[in-house]
Amino acid sequence: MSAAPGALAAYRPALRPRVLLSDPLLDGAATVHLIKDAETGSSFKVGPKEHFLIARMDGERSLAEIGEEYAGEYGRRLGDAHWKRLLGLLGAKGLLAGAQGATPGAPGVLPGSAAAARAGAVASPGAPAVPPVPPGPEKRTLLRGSLPLVADADATTARLHRAVRFLLAPAVLAPLLALTLAMEAVVLVRAGELVLAVRGLLANPVLLTGTAVLLWVSTALHELAHGVVARHHGGRVSEIGLRWRLPAVIMYCTVDDYLYFGTRRHRIATAAAGAVMNLIFLLPFCALWLFAPLDDATHEAFAALLLLGSVQALVMLVPLPPLDGYRIASQLAGATGLAASTGVYLRLALRRSPEAAGYPRRARIAYPAYAGATALVLACALAAAVAGVHHLLTA
Repeated sequence: MSAAPGALAAYRPALRPRVLLSDPLLDGAATVHLIKDAETGSSFKVGPKEHFLIARMDGERSLAEIGEEYAGEYGRRLGDAHWKRLLGLLGAKGLLAGAQGATPGAPGVLPGSAAAARAGAVASPGAPAVPPVPPGPEKRTLLRGSLPLVADADATTARLHRAVRFLLAPAVLAPLLALTLAMEAVVLVRAGELVLAVRGLLANPVLLTGTAVLLWVSTALHELAHGVVARHHGGRVSEIGLRWRLPAVIMYCTVDDYLYFGTRRHRIATAAAGAVMNLIFLLPFCALWLFAPLDDATHEAFAALLLLGSVQALVMLVPLPPLDGYRIASQLAGATGLAASTGVYLRLALRRSPEAAGYPRRARIAYPAYAGATALVLACALAAAVAGVHHLLTA
């Protein structure tokens, strides 16, 4: 970029098509945006001013036009040295059309940005919620590993989406959600009966095995639901497979780019899809348990499945990492690294540190709200567990 000022002002930079920009996110006391190269998986953090400039690099606007917008927004004009530095950094990372590709690596902060100055040019722990593609396949051993099941996970998810997308239409989804709420009300009212059914199930190895298989199928559908809903909102699924940490073997579905969906509602829907699928999966078994003429053993097994499946779904909504509930909470708060940032802020606030007062108002509301909501959810879960054990022991 050694061009004369006039030529530099006329330059029309464009980001590569697979470069994605996130909404503004709280990151501790700062506000950042994530930039992700969807081809390499590299993810970087930048501040609002850098995002303002980068988001306008569409190949249509010249640097002079972008500079005028920047001056109108921030009250200062950028010189050629600033533009050369920014364009050089973007080019080095392979984010500009025509630039060399970036080398995949750990998520970081775009060097030279305001976010880099705040973070010391190192990503804060757990910062980008979408991790980069790992540099190589996971080493598989007898005790742990993963195994992709399909060659093209995105194409497989696309076929699944075409087959079941009618379920995502409001006219279908709303009644299903209403039925799941009614089902959970029944579970709550008849919880004592269901707890005893679980105890009875433990004494029947055949029905216990069948129930375990159904719960495993529910977890597989949970993962695929994330992928289908992500695809519905324009996302991409990079891998579908099996992961084992013996004795546990589960299916996984890796969803790329959900942080970059156009609306927060779509991001929350993708995060919540798995738990919702778990509950919808239980609806036919609930109907059979309530209304079908079953023998006692099968009736008891369905009752146990209903309780265990409900617990399985609701546990996933607990707002602690790495559960789906944490992703939902992070979207509601508009934050990355929500748990870590909350811990830091609360420690500062409890010590009455002046640093706590320096947090933006949005952060001063979001972090205590997350801590309070998490404590309430955990207290309710503990109370439910204690009540269930007490009923099991005294009935």
